Order: sequence, then C-alpha cells, then structure tokens
Amino acid sequence: MSLLWIKNGRVIDPATKRDKTGDIFIASGKFVKSLTAAQKKQAAKLDARGLVVCPGLVDIHVHFREPGQTHKETILTGSQAAAAGGFTTVVCMPNTSPPADNAGTVELINNAARHAAVHVYPTGCITTGMKGEQLAPHGSLKKAGVVAITDDGLCVESNELMRRAVEYAKMFDLTVLDHCQDESLTKKAVMNEGTVSTRLGLQGWPHAAEDIIVARNIILSAYSGAHIHMQHISSAMSVELVRRAKKDGINVTAEATPHHIALTEEALGTYDTNFKMNPPLRTEKDRNAIVAGLRDGTLDCIGTDHAPHTPDEKDREFDYAPNGITGLETALPVCLDVLVRKNKFKLPYVIDLMTRRAANLLKLPAGTLAPGAVADVCLFDPDEIWLYDARKGFSKSLNSPWTGQKLTGRVKTTIVSGKVVYANGRLI
Repeated sequence: MSLLWIKNGRVIDPATKRDKTGDIFIASGKFVKSLTAAQKKQAAKLDARGLVVCPGLVDIHVHFREPGQTHKETILTGSQAAAAGGFTTVVCMPNTSPPADNAGTVELINNAARHAAVHVYPTGCITTGMKGEQLAPHGSLKKAGVVAITDDGLCVESNELMRRAVEYAKMFDLTVLDHCQDESLTKKAVMNEGTVSTRLGLQGWPHAAEDIIVARNIILSAYSGAHIHMQHISSAMSVELVRRAKKDGINVTAEATPHHIALTEEALGTYDTNFKMNPPLRTEKDRNAIVAGLRDGTLDCIGTDHAPHTPDEKDREFDYAPNGITGLETALPVCLDVLVRKNKFKLPYVIDLMTRRAANLLKLPAGTLAPGAVADVCLFDPDEIWLYDARKGFSKSLNSPWTGQKLTGRVKTTIVSGKVVYANGRLI
C-alpha cells in the first residue's frame, strides 16, 4: 500500500468547505480521513508549510493535437504541461487530424491517454468531419468514452442541425460544448472590431458574431432541455445573455479563459501573433464583464483553451498566423493575479472555479479532497514570483503571451492518483 502524508499546508477544498491549516492523507491512490500510527511511520511525508494544498486543477478545454498534429503537441507533452500547471484532469477537444468523429479515433486517443501524466478525457465531434453537414454517431462516441461532444474550433451554424444535435445529446446524457461564432460575420477577421482594429489596419471581428450564437444556443436549450455549454466567452453582451438565461432556469453554462480576463485588444499593438486567438481579445468593458460574470456565477469555470502551434506557424504575417495560445502552465498565476489580487476574489472561490465547478459540468470524478476520492492534489506557493520562459516549459510549442514575464504564484508539486508526477520544476 502506497502511503503519503501531506503536512502543515493551507488546505482548501471548496467541495467540502474546508479552508484551514492541516494535513492530507493518501492511501493506495485515494484520500483517507487519517492513517494509523503504524501507517504514519511508513508514509512518505511532504511538508507543505507555506503552501496552498487544493484539489488538482481541472481544465475542460484543451487541444492536445494527437492524432495528426503531433509536431505541435502530443497527449504526453500536453499532459506534462498540465502537470506543471497544477492540472490533474483535462478534457481534450476533437479537432485532431482526422477529427474524433468515430469510435476508432476516440479509442486511439484513449490508448495514448493511458501513458499521460494526468487524467485525459476525450470529447467527440458534433458533426462528421466537423463540417457542419451531418451528425456524427453520438451513441457510439458515448460508448467509446467521450465525456461531451463539440466541434470546437468551428461552430455548427445550421440551426436545424444544431437542434437535432442537442436533442440526440440529451438522449445520450452528453453535454454539448459550443464554439460560438457566426462565421458569416468573421470572414478574414483577425482581431476585435473597433477603433484599435481600424488603427492597426486589421480586419475586425464583431462581438455580435459570438452573441448571435450564444442567443441561439439559449433558445435551443430552452426548447429541448439539453445542457449546452458556451466555450471561451469573450463578449459583455454574451455574459449578459447567459446571466438572463440562468435566471430563467435554462440549462446553459459557460466558461472564461485566463487570457480573456487578463488581456484586451490593446495588447495587439505590436502585431505579436502570440496575442492572436479565437475568439479575439476584446475591450476593457468586455474584460470587466467577464470578471463580473465569474464573480456572480454567470460564468461557471475557467478553461484554458490551451492551443499549441509551432514557432514557424506563428512567425508569419498577422493575417496568416493561426489562432491560439498555450495556457496550462500559466493559468493559475494569471488567475491569482487578475481575480484574487486585482479584483479581490476569495482564494477558495477561484480554486472552486478551477476544480469542483469545472469537474461537475461534465460529471468528472475530480475536484475534491474528500475521503474516498481519487488522490489528485495541487500544491502551490501563492506568493512566489518567477520568470516564465516558454522555452523551458513542457509543452511542445512556445506560443504564450506571457513568455518572458514575471508571474506571481507557482505550482510546486502535482500529485495524480496518489503519485507525485511533478515537483519543483521537474517531472517525476
């Protein structure tokens, strides 16, 4: 029996409303209430004095690029980046090559995930080939082990097809994750539409392209009762639409990303493609609305939208560079800075957004330190100042807007199923 005793840390577990200095005990990969005197003598001991001890972080929105795009990331390297960021459970998107629109591809992903550093759960496509023309076989995808369906990266623009998708998803008890973008409004667009895009001479991307699809999804959820989750919300109007829908009891949820709570369109002034993403960075008004949405529960969790691309792909003219940034290794310090330090969120609430709430959305067995649960733990120093260098990180790709910047708050140890997988800058 493997035994671990984590001592003297500030233990924060929102699921059990625990927030006090104390100890955590692990036996055979599960949390236990205590160890016997004999077991305590045998147990490996980890002194967490000065550290926060919380459930392993949960991210329901990552792109690990396997199969087909392993020059950008693999399930192994993506999971290692996750471990370095304190994440122990991640949900990977199906926009691989080929897309995960059939049981065979999902099985391939599950086989690769068996060798990952953290728990990796697959999603399946809403439509075949992510083409938005016909539904993928949701039943066989569910049997293959997907935890949700999504065409993330693309939006199902046909209202009729999306209606059928959410109705079938409800039959199979699957959440539909939707990338909200009316592409007829974003042709050749590369950044938020407004005065900054005009000044920079770049094609603008109106927030209406997001708002229209968010409204569509709310209507379809109200009509069908299906659970629709809006990914990476970036618009103040979208936040308000979700807020009203929840007040009306409609079964919708939504997430925010670290980059949309921390950055605005002004960051694009140097044409640095590491700030180019989908949806784009928007205005300070939008950023503040997203923070407010997290504060009042309109937005349910934090999702990184970790989207690796190679340096060669990103080092192009702004119009032609791909959208997306890496985010797993920087998410926690960015959220601590923006939400806790600058906006005075309580630390347990932010941890809740990044653990229990994210896990509950997709009914994942994660997000708590309760006895009997799988022993996934994140230990971090909330006050350590460190220089982030993407070149020294664990992702295969380097496309981070925070590379070269000082961050405050650092993951010290990550434990998955009772085993230390990351400690003090090294994978174990």
